[in-house]
Amino acid sequence: MKHHDEEFIRRLDLTAVKIRKHIIEMLYLAKSGHPGGSLSAVEAIVALYFHHMRHNPKNPNDPDRDRFVLSKGHAAPTLYAALAECGYFDVEELRHLRQINCMLQGHPVCTHIPGVEASTGSLGHGLSFAVGIALAGKLDKKDYRVYVMVGDGETNEGQIWEAASSAAHYKLDNLTAMIDRNFLQIDGRTEDVLRLESVRDRWSSFGWHVIEVDGHDIEEIIDALLSANEQENQPTMIILNTVKGKGVSFMENNIDFHGVPPNEMEYKLALKELELAQKALEATL
Repeated sequence: MKHHDEEFIRRLDLTAVKIRKHIIEMLYLAKSGHPGGSLSAVEAIVALYFHHMRHNPKNPNDPDRDRFVLSKGHAAPTLYAALAECGYFDVEELRHLRQINCMLQGHPVCTHIPGVEASTGSLGHGLSFAVGIALAGKLDKKDYRVYVMVGDGETNEGQIWEAASSAAHYKLDNLTAMIDRNFLQIDGRTEDVLRLESVRDRWSSFGWHVIEVDGHDIEEIIDALLSANEQENQPTMIILNTVKGKGVSFMENNIDFHGVPPNEMEYKLALKELELAQKALEATL
């Protein structure tokens, strides 16, 4: 489709670079966390929070808001950075990631972080949670939509497929899921750990409408989200074809950065790359 304002898309791309810079800095300062799967999820979360979703940082509990659940909770730095850039809390708070008594812990906690809908991190739970919210919306005759991001390795969990079955059974067309298909999980390649292909066929066979996109092309993601809004009587799964560690050359497709933060040298190299990308985008505006 791709008919969106070019300058607006470039601004979203610029936001994605800023989010990546936040992620690298947060994990470097925390000396722990998950860079790979945080970096691969950036464009989808930017498309949701800065374009697509109906939400209000000044009223995080608006009953009519759209909801986002980060089922792959270890990618919390991406969600936190997006929430901060949207104005849910001060950007300075990002510097205290994973510190004792800090608001922002290693996985999302809904009880004390504005804008976080569900406490996640125990893999497989987030999709079930999102199904519950979507079903509640139907029962309450609300028009909010529910979005959830799962990891590809996360779909090894049986609970994912129980949730997939129930979402299709109840015809939850107000539910859109996204799978961060970066082909890597903590133990190695997804296809070596427990084969997932064909992802499209699996979700289709469970009764879902399936769309496949370049998970780093914000314009494609927006079009897929708009298409999902039009789908009737079926939940939608958007397959995001992504690169783990995207945006930092030495982290890309590198399993070593699944759950290991950058050291000082890596931190400086990563920031230098991202600052160059930022300047290149700013020059086009």
